[in-house]
Amino acid sequence: MASSWLQIPKESPFSLANIPFGIISTAASSTPRPAIAIGDYALDLFAFASGGGFSQLPSFQEHIDVFAQQTLNDFASLGRPVHRQVREYLQAIFKEDTPYPTLLKSNEDLKKSALVPRKEAINHVPMRIGDYTDFYSGLNHAYNVGVLFRGPDNALQPNYKHLPVGYHGRASSVIVSGQPVRRPNGQILANPAATPKEPTFSPCKKLDIELELAVFVGKGNKLGEPIPIDQAEDHLFGVVLMNDWSARDIQAWEYVPLGPFNAKNFATTITPWVVLMDALEPFRTQGLEPGRPLLPYLQEKNKENVYDISLEVSLKANGKDNKIAETNSKNLLFSFPQMLAHHSITGCNMNTGDLLGSGTISGDKPGTLGSFLENTNGGKNPIKLADGSERVFLQDGDEVVLRGASGKEGGYVGFGDCAAIITPAPKF
Repeated sequence: MASSWLQIPKESPFSLANIPFGIISTAASSTPRPAIAIGDYALDLFAFASGGGFSQLPSFQEHIDVFAQQTLNDFASLGRPVHRQVREYLQAIFKEDTPYPTLLKSNEDLKKSALVPRKEAINHVPMRIGDYTDFYSGLNHAYNVGVLFRGPDNALQPNYKHLPVGYHGRASSVIVSGQPVRRPNGQILANPAATPKEPTFSPCKKLDIELELAVFVGKGNKLGEPIPIDQAEDHLFGVVLMNDWSARDIQAWEYVPLGPFNAKNFATTITPWVVLMDALEPFRTQGLEPGRPLLPYLQEKNKENVYDISLEVSLKANGKDNKIAETNSKNLLFSFPQMLAHHSITGCNMNTGDLLGSGTISGDKPGTLGSFLENTNGGKNPIKLADGSERVFLQDGDEVVLRGASGKEGGYVGFGDCAAIITPAPKF
């Protein structure tokens, strides 16, 4: 990748090869507005556009108002060809040998107004999310959880390898990295072996994480008109890291017969910077094989349909960091285009800003598992931490940090931290 006139730390997830989009505000200007992350800075796209920064991209002038909005929805709705054009233009702006040096490189006034140190920027949820669906496409996670609850002979349900299994989540409680997560209260079985089974009202005692990726829909479809698999990629905007917080004890009591409800609706954390689909193109790879032919509407021509993204989970407890897991996003059975095609096959109308989670991403051996439920074998084997304490599930004050990136040092395409601290449950 070409070098930049802006000093970018070689370990930064926001290299010139990336250019992820987000929404920021600052102490000086509290109105949220679009920005990109590059190195230790955010480029305020409203200030950049107002200062003539897009003057050398005439085809974009009719769309310039998208950077005066408080979410990325209007920009996302323009489609991938426009996203690609804008991203490539911004890369050219920051190249050492930029063809437009007077627009920013040597424009001290515009640099002062538009380049914001990221540590001074306040991040916001980047999209207006109308609907959120979480899938279950992490094969190893699905198998591991199935073994815990049904045994190895019946770990996966008969439908699992035929379609992307999913459930509808709660869009209103999607939050951005850095916001605390409050432990939920709910009904749990204090003694699951007792007869009759009678619940108690209690703070969740089995608070867990789920390491996921998620994609935002860019262009939607009309009600009754499914998105064909060979067009699905063109409907996607970009990818974030996601932590699908899970109250395992609440879930165990409520999920039969209709699936997750309160166990999943209290918080879902995402990274604030949306990595565009084009930025991930160089890292395409083959995902897990279903081992049987898929129905035609799910068959993709390109077998390299997922991405090679290194992922990790860490836990900060009592001032010390603990690496819990390392895995890779190629441990997915279905791709985002397959999820979108399946979601819309009934004619379900998808909208700009809809969020689709991948499901928990786990490897197939210890140290690669994306949830505490798996890492502790259902609570039987506590995780030993650096300070000598143990964890089966999360305690108040714990901070979970998810990270993910592709590429090499100096050219990382990453997401930044997906982090949250656990705070105590409200008292009743």
